[in-house]
Amino acid sequence: MRYPHTMLATCCVPWSEDGELPEDVFRDSIRFQRGHGLDHLYLFGTAGEGHAVTDRQYDQIVAVFAEEMAGASPMVGVISLSTGTVVERIERAAARGITAFQLSLPSWSALDDAELGAFFDQTVGRFPELTFLHYNLPRARRIVTPAEYAVLSDRHPNLVATKNAGASGQTLDELFALAPQLRHYLTEPGYAAAIRQGHPQAGLLLSMSSINPALAGRLFAAGAAGELDTVERLSAELSGITAALVEALGGGRIDGAYDKCFNRVHDERFPLRLLAPYRGATEAEYAAFAAAVTERYPHWMP
Repeated sequence: MRYPHTMLATCCVPWSEDGELPEDVFRDSIRFQRGHGLDHLYLFGTAGEGHAVTDRQYDQIVAVFAEEMAGASPMVGVISLSTGTVVERIERAAARGITAFQLSLPSWSALDDAELGAFFDQTVGRFPELTFLHYNLPRARRIVTPAEYAVLSDRHPNLVATKNAGASGQTLDELFALAPQLRHYLTEPGYAAAIRQGHPQAGLLLSMSSINPALAGRLFAAGAAGELDTVERLSAELSGITAALVEALGGGRIDGAYDKCFNRVHDERFPLRLLAPYRGATEAEYAAFAAAVTERYPHWMP
C-alpha cells in the first residue's frame, strides 16, 4: 500500500475575537496530540476551516504547523474553488518542507468526468514528488467512486490515500477491492463497519475519539488485530458521545463547531468560535456536552 497504516487526526485552528491566531494555544494543541502518539496530523480539512482562510492566514498557520511537526508526518489540506489557488498554496507549503497534501474537489459546480480528470492532472499530476490524499465528501457536489479511484490511482502513483468518512456497505467493500493500493481513512462508525466487513487495513480518522487519544489508539489496535468485541464496545460508546454532542449543539453546523469542543476538553483556553459567517458552539452548549459525557462515559474524559 502507498501510505502507512495509521491513525489520522486533524488540527483545528483557534481564533481570537478579532479573527487572529493565538499562536501559543495552537502550538500547544499540536504538541498535545504529538505527545499522545498522534504523529500523522493534518491541517485545513473542513473541521480546520480550510475553506475559510485567507492566503495570509494560510501561510501563517502552515509555517507554525510545519515547525511544530518537524520529525513527524504533517499533511496540509487545500480547499478552494480555484484550481490555480490550490496549486499556488501547494507550492508555498512545499517550500516549507510539507510533502503530503489533502485535496477536495472544487464545488461551485459538480465536476463532470473530463473535469475530474483535469483537476487531478493539474494538482496531483503536477507534483509527482509530493503525495496526496483525496478528501471525498458530499460538499464537493461529486463523490468519487471506488471504480474512479482505481483509474485515478493507476494514473497518479502519488495518490496514496482517501478520506471517505461516510462510506458504508457495498461502497466500503468496493473501496478496498477496487483501489487496494490506497489507504482508506474512515471516521469511527465507518471504521467499525470496515472491521466488521473484514477490512483490518482501514485507517482510522479520529473525530469524536480525539477527546481521548489513548482510547482512540485502543480502538485502532483492536481493529487491526480483529478484536471485534472491543471495536463494537468502543464504537457504541462513541455513538453515545456523538449523541450527547448533537443533543447539546443540535445538528446541521459545520464540522469545526463540533471538533472544537473536543479541543476544549483538553485545553480550557481553546476558543470555540469559527471564522465568519459560521457559527461555533456557545459556552453553555459546550458545558452541556462535557457534563453529559462526564456523566455517561467518564472514562472517555481526560
